[in-house]
Order: sequence, then structure tokens, then C-alpha cells
Amino acid sequence: MDLAIIIIYTLALLLIFFYSISQLQLLLNYIKSKKSGETSEKFNFSNDSEIPTVTIQLPLYNEIYVVERLLKNIAEIDYPREKLEIQVLDDSTDESLKKTRAIVQELKKSGLDIQHITRKDRKGFKAGALREGLKTANGEFIAIFDSDFLPNRDWLLKTVLYFKDPTIGVVQTRWGHLNRNYSLLTKIQAFALDFHFILEQTGRNFGKHFINFNGTAGVWRKQCILEAGNWSGDTLTEDLDLSYRAQLKNWQFKYLEEVETPAELPIVMSAAKSQQFRWNKGGAENFRKNYSKIFKNKGISAKTKFHAFFHLLNSSMFLIVLLLAILSVPVLFIKNHNAQLGWYFNVAAFFAISTIIFIFCYYAAWSKIHGKGLKSFFNFVAMFFTFFSVAMGFSVHNSLAVLEGHFGKKSAFVRTPKFNIDSLKTSWKDNKYISRNISGNTILEILCFLYFGFAIYSAFLLNDFSLIIFHLMLFAGFGFVIFRSVKI
Repeated sequence: MDLAIIIIYTLALLLIFFYSISQLQLLLNYIKSKKSGETSEKFNFSNDSEIPTVTIQLPLYNEIYVVERLLKNIAEIDYPREKLEIQVLDDSTDESLKKTRAIVQELKKSGLDIQHITRKDRKGFKAGALREGLKTANGEFIAIFDSDFLPNRDWLLKTVLYFKDPTIGVVQTRWGHLNRNYSLLTKIQAFALDFHFILEQTGRNFGKHFINFNGTAGVWRKQCILEAGNWSGDTLTEDLDLSYRAQLKNWQFKYLEEVETPAELPIVMSAAKSQQFRWNKGGAENFRKNYSKIFKNKGISAKTKFHAFFHLLNSSMFLIVLLLAILSVPVLFIKNHNAQLGWYFNVAAFFAISTIIFIFCYYAAWSKIHGKGLKSFFNFVAMFFTFFSVAMGFSVHNSLAVLEGHFGKKSAFVRTPKFNIDSLKTSWKDNKYISRNISGNTILEILCFLYFGFAIYSAFLLNDFSLIIFHLMLFAGFGFVIFRSVKI
């Protein structure tokens, strides 16, 4: 039994180490990208004949709190009106449907080309709505915004011009955060998303590896969508799925780190968990669906296959970390009852380098937003350990999502409730879309909280504090997640 535990523990350490190496390569790509000049072809928008027709698609489902803000914001987009079409793809089943219809009618009176498109059922969920809208879309290019996104007026002027290159299928922009400082929960989410949008997306794009359209705040070439097989609702992350299918068809993606699109972060744990579940299960579903196609494709480089492996398997890292955490307690006892294995634990200590690599990578993204300097660095260190503690606290919830994805269990697309939070004082507790049920996963999280409390006790029992920081982070992370899950 001891040998089996050591073998599995070592494999988990190795997988995390190789994942950190992939991140380190992205960091190097990111640094190189900053030294590289912009050489992309661009439309000349001073020439009317080069301005293409664009359709903006706004997929909605029961968004009573944010729909007015969204539509008024989109109506202010700076783009020639004769070349702009807006599709409000509304699958709502509550009173927001009537509210949206009224706002659309008012905007039509101003001369805006805007349609309110509804369906009889939600077949395919968001993917189905986008697919339905595409049937009648007049635009050569399709911009997509979720209901909580508020693009700046010049957003289309900064993005569409890159489609001068006929090989470009997608232009994706960086997400900003309207309510970054609302709470510790929003700060943690912003920390993670900044890392993805600054380092990962830029690093993969510069290295000519596969990246993904992020479901919103991007533009597709209509031809690219159709050639890649159109939107499909057979995974919970239809954006990642279509992105990989498009790049397998040799379409190129353009990522614009400097174009920020502000959006609202979930402010309650139930909303954050529903979003995390969808993203992580969808990632596993896409690994199951698409990675074999990439692996077998002789036209894709080994380096891109390596990065695609960890990109699609990214959500599965929660499962690996949870396994590592659970095994770390028996490993602590094995270490203290088998002196002859001292050499192994000396070698295993090498894998602490993974943490050092992650620190360098996350600091690159942090410094882009918050700047450098001693104060900023200390704030980063505090946020880094807070983020990883809470991320590990999410590991049970996200691991169950990953397992469902890998084993092919189907589930409905559960939307993330939106709140329209505009200040730290804005109340959200009367939001009708919030789930007030305590998930069964919380019971497992409580058990993990107690288990890692025992791990901390074991350090004193064995007088071995080699894993105490790891176990303290797990204890604190699960405690935070449990507290925020039961506190509505």
C-alpha cells in the first residue's frame, strides 16, 4: 500500500511539474511578444469600401437585472449604422422577455438595425441560440457579447480591422473587471482571469499554438464558423470546442491583449461555483472530444500538441491537486516511519520548483495590471497564496465537474446569475436568480476541511512540518469556500 501511494503521489507531482513547464514556456513567449512589433495587416477604415458589415450577437437567458444596461451600451457602439446589425438572441422564460422586447422597440425608433430573436425551446442552449441567429445574420463578421459585458464605443473599430488578413478567423480581446475590488471572492477571480488573458492567451498566440475564443468579447469571421462545422451544444464550453475545430481547419486567431472589454464577476459563491463547474466540465469534455484529433494530425508541431494537451487538460489539474493533497497526509506518515526512504523525499523536494515557476508566471500578469515595485510585490505574494488556497478549496467541486466531463455524463447549461453591481454598497440579496440551496458537494468540502485540520495536527504529532504550509493553505481554502457557500 505504501508503495502504491508513493507511486501515485510521484505521478501527480510529475504531471504538475510538466504543467508548470508549459506555463514557463508561455511566460517566455509573453516576454518575447513584448519585444516584437505589430506587423498585422489591417483594413483602412478611412476608406468606406474597406469597412465590412458586422453583426453583433447578444445571447440572453433571464437577464432582467442587466439587459437594459447591455442594450443601451451596445447601442452606443461607434460603427457605421448602415453596416451594423444587432441580434438579441433571447431564450428567456421570465418577465425579462417583455422588458427586452420593449427596449429593442425603442432602440429601433432611433434607426438602429436591431432584431429581437426568440426560440420555442433552448435546444443547444447558448450554442443553439448563436447557431439560430447565424442563419439570418447579414454580417460578414460576428461579434459576440454576454449580457454582463460592456465594450467601449470604439471596440469594433479596434478589432474588425485585423480581418484584412483572410486567414484570420477570430479576434479575441482581454476581459476587464467592473467589480474587481468588490470582495475577496471577486479579487481572486480577477487574479485568475488576468493570468489567463495576459500570460496564457498572449503566450499561446505568440507561439502560434492553439488558443480559444472565450465565449464573449470577440469577433468571428462568419465563413470560419461555417467551415469549422458551426456552433455545437454537445459540450458545456461551445466556445472552446469551435475554437479547436476552427484551428484544426487551419484558421488563425488574433489575440489583442491591449483591447480590454469590461465585465462583471460573480459576487456570490453559488454563482462562481456554477460558472466554475461549467468551465471545468466543458474543458474535460473538449479534451475527450478534440485532443485525439490534434494528436493524430501530422501537420501540427509537437510543441503545439504539448501546449494543447495542457490547455484542454487545464481543468483536470484540480483533480490532480486534490489527489496530491489527499495523499500528502499518508505520505507524511510514510516518511516518518520509513527512514530508508529519506532519499526519495529529498528528491521529491525538487518539485517545489513548480511553485517557484508559478510565482514568476503569475507575477508577470499581476504586474501588467497593478504595476511593479516593492508594495505591489508584497500585495502579489499575499494574493498568490490566497488565490491558490481558495483554488484548492474549489478542488472537490471542480474535480467532480472534470470527472463528469471525462466520463461523458451530460448536464444542462446552467447560466451564471448577473447582478448589475456598480458599487461596493449595491445590494444583491434580493436577486431572484441566486441559488439558495446548499450543494451536496459542500458536505465533501466539510470532510476535506476536517481532514486537512487533522493533517495540521499530524505535523505536531510527528514533529514534521515539511508540509505544514501546504496543509494550512488547504485548511484555509476549504474553510473559505464552505463559509461562502453556506452564507447567503
